[in-house]
Amino acid sequence: MLNFDGQWRFQSPGTIAPDVQEDILIKVIGRIGTSARRQDVLETFKRRFAQAAGKTSSNSSNESWAESDLRQYMKDAAENAPLFVEALHNGLIDMGHLRAVIPPWNYVNTVLASSGYVIDPPNLIMSSVPVPISVPANVPSLDTQANERIQRSLSDSETFLNTGSYRAGVQEILWLLETISTAFQGAEYPEGNITGKYFNKIIGDLRRFNRARTLSTVVDWIEKLHGYLSSPGGGGIRHGALLNENIEITESEARLYCDLTRSYISFLLHEHSRLGPVTS
Repeated sequence: MLNFDGQWRFQSPGTIAPDVQEDILIKVIGRIGTSARRQDVLETFKRRFAQAAGKTSSNSSNESWAESDLRQYMKDAAENAPLFVEALHNGLIDMGHLRAVIPPWNYVNTVLASSGYVIDPPNLIMSSVPVPISVPANVPSLDTQANERIQRSLSDSETFLNTGSYRAGVQEILWLLETISTAFQGAEYPEGNITGKYFNKIIGDLRRFNRARTLSTVVDWIEKLHGYLSSPGGGGIRHGALLNENIEITESEARLYCDLTRSYISFLLHEHSRLGPVTS
């Protein structure tokens, strides 16, 4: 059990949003490494979330039904956010009996971030961590490895921010922006094809082939932010900072840079999805 206000067990202070439920199922429970059967993992979490919802569970006939049943129990438990998070915590602790490899709490808290709760064993804390700008969890025009790399980098950046490593959080998201730009190599537009191989050339082509379109203006904003963060006399993130200047980044500055960059990344990913798979 986690320590929190006992009244929350009877009077829910809030719910867990459907997208957080799905992220927990996929990014936390779905990635647990274990020598046991996957169904055993699902059954363990089923029992915990059923308890949180005031229900009982029995073993499902197969793995597919176990996942379906777990999803329903998570939905039921989500009506009471503290009990939902406690069920997740207890299920992860139970994984020790299956000799499972579970994620660190800072990773779990990153996935939980938008719920407003943080697991700090043995306590559950109501958090005031800002909700990061949403980025598509799956881009159909990119392969599985690319989608996973994007989500991993976003998670790493948010973890840095939540643990006070503000410069590292901005560096990670800036690296991701540059990396995502390479997905446009070979992209075809009526005015021509993207031939650049590096960030500056690629986004320059994107602007040139999208004049009088929203994308062209967005590229201007991206270049200004990227240029400022790269400059030693500006943000000093990419090419170092001037030693005689204040090189510290505040939390509000870091979150501004990251939120702006996440919004640009989201826009670029939607543009890439609109174009479809690119063959360079």
